[in-house]
Amino acid sequence: MTEKIISTKKNGMGMMMLFIILYIAAFLGIPVSPAIGGGAGILIGVLSGIWITFGWIGFMGLKVLRPQEALVLTLFGKYKGTLKGDGFYWVNPFCTAVNPAANTKLRQSGDVKSDGAKTNAASGTEGAINPATGYVKVDKRISLKMMTLDNNKQKINDCLGNPIEIGIAVIWRVVDTAKAVFEVDNYKEYLSLQCDTALRNIVRLYPYDVAPNVDTTGDGVADEGSLRGSSEIVAQRIRDEIQEKVKNAGIEIIEARITYLAYAPEIAAAMLQRQQASAVVDARKLIVDGAVGMVEMALEQLSEKNVVELDDERKAAMVSNLLVVLCGNHDAQPIVNSGSLY
Repeated sequence: MTEKIISTKKNGMGMMMLFIILYIAAFLGIPVSPAIGGGAGILIGVLSGIWITFGWIGFMGLKVLRPQEALVLTLFGKYKGTLKGDGFYWVNPFCTAVNPAANTKLRQSGDVKSDGAKTNAASGTEGAINPATGYVKVDKRISLKMMTLDNNKQKINDCLGNPIEIGIAVIWRVVDTAKAVFEVDNYKEYLSLQCDTALRNIVRLYPYDVAPNVDTTGDGVADEGSLRGSSEIVAQRIRDEIQEKVKNAGIEIIEARITYLAYAPEIAAAMLQRQQASAVVDARKLIVDGAVGMVEMALEQLSEKNVVELDDERKAAMVSNLLVVLCGNHDAQPIVNSGSLY
């Protein structure tokens, strides 16, 4: 289905004024027609009665569009075109606006219920209630603005089998109204479902943290890609995956971002202990490297300045004492030797 733009002039105000003038003329023509008499009087009376009875149909063709909005119009089931551009229009009053996603409410911008919107308890639809008829009026206009879909958090296993929770925000817009309306059943629900599947397809290729012997790019070479460390690359791959799936629905994916990333609650405590243990090992390694360097420097300076001569046994004792002082978790308690060194 190819989108067709209706090149109708913004003649809504002129047509509305014409219909009002015709109504005024019709109401004036009925009492005047008997006075005119003859065939002309009868004709004026008949035309006035017809317009008063059916003239309201013309008002149904008046359409108002705000910036970045569109109306997909059909005439007796056939696609006639899309009305785009802000303004006041008049179209064929028998044309019907189509938007299968008008009642769909997702966790996204543009689907927030306004203060004047009410819910019909019988049908479950949302919209402004006409006080005269009591029916819900559903807005069939399609927004062409950029919208943000805040997808629900999902529990997914990464490439190592660890369950994680991840959520994404997808910025999107409708670029082809005909495809969005006629190619899929409900383009909002379709987008949400494709976001879920694309997220699972990409996340299962990555570990949460950098892991050895893991190929995340598919080139057969192990790399250091991870969900936590390569969030920009992961988000771009998710965006490309979603775009590939929704291009037949006339939707453009502008950006995808990871909004939440954490281990699942059942393994979060164990993974935290693992990260803490790794941090402690790295810190201890740094402390030991520094302590060894300091001991080596102390022995060299004592030897060069002839402060004291130590045999191998005394050097070993000194090294042991210095390492205990430098690598210990608590402050050392010094013992003063008041006697001979030996």
